[in-house]
Amino acid sequence: MDNNQLEKQKQSLTPDTGFNLVGIDYFEDSNGQLYLVEHFEMYQDALKAKKDRKNPKDYFILYKGSNGEFLSH
Repeated sequence: MDNNQLEKQKQSLTPDTGFNLVGIDYFEDSNGQLYLVEHFEMYQDALKAKKDRKNPKDYFILYKGSNGEFLSH
């Protein structure tokens, strides 16, 4: 996946508030590899949901930092 496309997808899936658990579909074309799994209000809930997945490395958490920067974990 092109890094520029990945960053655009991450930004479009990053919520203004809370935390989004996002998955990666390796079989989809590069414009739609990321998809929203679930939105959480608390980081701990998003992290638990990620750890409970069969392959946690195929998921990440998107959120905005205190200065509005796009962050992922």
